[in-house]
Amino acid sequence: MATIYDQNTQAISGEGDVSARIEIQTTDLLLDLFNLPREFTGGFVTGTTMANFSALAVARQWFGTQFKQDIAADGLINLSLPVISATPHSSVLKSLAMLGLGRNNLITIPTLSNQREAINVAELKLFIEDHFKHQPFILVLNAGTANTADFDAIAEIMELKHSHNCWIHIDAAFGAFAACSSHYPHLLNGWEMADSIAIDCHKWLNVPYENACFFIRKKHFSLQFNQFKNSSAPYLENQLENFNFMNMLPENSIRLKALPVLFSLLAYGREGYRYIVDNSIKLAQELGNYIRKSSYFELLAEVHLNIVCFKVTAACDTAEFLQKLNKTGLVFMTPTTFNHEKGIRAAFVNWRTTIEDIKLVCSLIENMIKSKES
Repeated sequence: MATIYDQNTQAISGEGDVSARIEIQTTDLLLDLFNLPREFTGGFVTGTTMANFSALAVARQWFGTQFKQDIAADGLINLSLPVISATPHSSVLKSLAMLGLGRNNLITIPTLSNQREAINVAELKLFIEDHFKHQPFILVLNAGTANTADFDAIAEIMELKHSHNCWIHIDAAFGAFAACSSHYPHLLNGWEMADSIAIDCHKWLNVPYENACFFIRKKHFSLQFNQFKNSSAPYLENQLENFNFMNMLPENSIRLKALPVLFSLLAYGREGYRYIVDNSIKLAQELGNYIRKSSYFELLAEVHLNIVCFKVTAACDTAEFLQKLNKTGLVFMTPTTFNHEKGIRAAFVNWRTTIEDIKLVCSLIENMIKSKES
């Protein structure tokens, strides 16, 4: 329907078609779903890469204002912009490259251990005290890492805002949906204090691909506007009081991505998504328990949410095993590297996956090992 309707969400809210109103309404419903305050505003983009990019672009604009510079207008003039993280997704590094900040300039803080991807908060605090006690910086946190769905200690880290001048961005591509679960909302404690958040809709929302959103605190509205405004096109330009998505997002032409999200939210609601998320987590735990007890496989990390990261311990190459597994056409998992070891990543987000699928997978991978041994 979004394709046939063929509307551009650039429309000024309250003028033209209703697409902008739909986007605003859908953003508010997402905030409700995640139990986030209406102190955020949002926008839909093509994926988490653009969500991270958009949020970090506004963060870059914020950093410039700390030195009375308008980076969007004048560029990075004699500014070295510190971005700190532990295990950022590749899309964050790509965003740093596109924003002219440089992927190699990311400041990496150690994780809690070799089996964790969460930032070591003690190390983080020491580093900030030593290097940025009186200087602004940008901090990128994870709410669900791509390899193991690990979470940074968000609530504890947010305390930095009381004593340091920082912008905190949370990459919550799929980890945001822990807010919908019965037992894991605590993983997101404190995220309502973030300056910006990136979320992927095509994963646990199960809507078509190329669909993500980012949230920015409303107090940063002018920064977002100054970053993305169409200042040299009079027919697109408007003032702050006349809201126009064209001046709030990277793209001028914006397909009505909010429509499938709106329909999905209205169809399933909070209870529907609680079931979907709880079911995915339960199935991940089931597979994780099988791997934990198996003599053929080994968990590379504990199952934190919906991802099982493991390797083959039998006389078989993990990468070769995965290639043969995916060729069966019965299951699809992805390759990864965790703690310098080749691994297999099984991620659960599809609402149609059942316990019978887990039984099939466990039987399949065990029989593949046994047949190779024989």
